[in-house]
Amino acid sequence: MRVPAANPFPDLAPEKWSIICDFDGTITPFDVTDAVLEAFAAPLWKEIEKQWDCGDISARQCMERQIGLLDVAPEDLDAFLDGIPLTEGFREFVRFCRSRSLDIRVVSDGMDYAIRRVLARHGLDSLPVLANRLLRAGPSGYRLEFPHSAAGCPSGMCKCAVARTPGKRILLIGDGASDCCLAREAAFVLSRRGLRLERHCRENRYPCLPYENFFDILHLFKAPGPPS
Repeated sequence: MRVPAANPFPDLAPEKWSIICDFDGTITPFDVTDAVLEAFAAPLWKEIEKQWDCGDISARQCMERQIGLLDVAPEDLDAFLDGIPLTEGFREFVRFCRSRSLDIRVVSDGMDYAIRRVLARHGLDSLPVLANRLLRAGPSGYRLEFPHSAAGCPSGMCKCAVARTPGKRILLIGDGASDCCLAREAAFVLSRRGLRLERHCRENRYPCLPYENFFDILHLFKAPGPPS
C-alpha cells in the first residue's frame, strides 16, 4: 500500500477536495442494511447474500431481492433505526468539515430512508445523502428504486458517477465492496482498518491509510506532520 511520507492533506481547501463518505460500516460501526434484514426479513436473505458473494448475481440484484423480503411495520422499523449508533467521532468530524466549508456527502449503496432516519436522530439531517430509494409496498413490505444507477455498473448506486466534481480531488472514506470501484478514481482513500476496502487498496497500490474511527481521521487532518 502506498503511504505518503507526510500528512497528505496539508491544505484542506474547500475548492480542492470533495469528501465522499460511505454509510454502512463507515458512519455506523456495522452494516445497517444487514442489521435490518437480520431483524425483519425472511432467512432467505442470507442465501441471496451468498449468491452475490459468489458472483452469481450483481449487488443491485442482491439488494433488490433482499429488500423485497422485508416484513416490518413502519413504526417498528423507525424504532429499530433510532437505536443505531454512529461510529465514534463522526459528529466531531462533520463539525470540523463544516468549520472548513468542506464539501462532504454521504454516498451509499444502502437505503436512503434508513440513512436519513439515523442521521436525523443524531442531529445530522442536513448532510447531503445519495443512496437507493426505499419505498413502501403494502402495509409492511418494501421495495427499492435506483435513481443513481448507471449502465455497466453492477451496483444500485454508481458511486463513481455521482462522486465526480469538476476541479476537485476525491477523498473517499469507506470500508467495503461498494467503495472499491471509486477507490480507483479517488486522490486518496481512508479505509476502515482490516476490511475489504483496505485489502483492495493494498492489492492495487492505491494511496490509502486505515483508520479505526473518525477521531483517527481528525488526528490525520490536523496533524502538521506524518500521521502516527
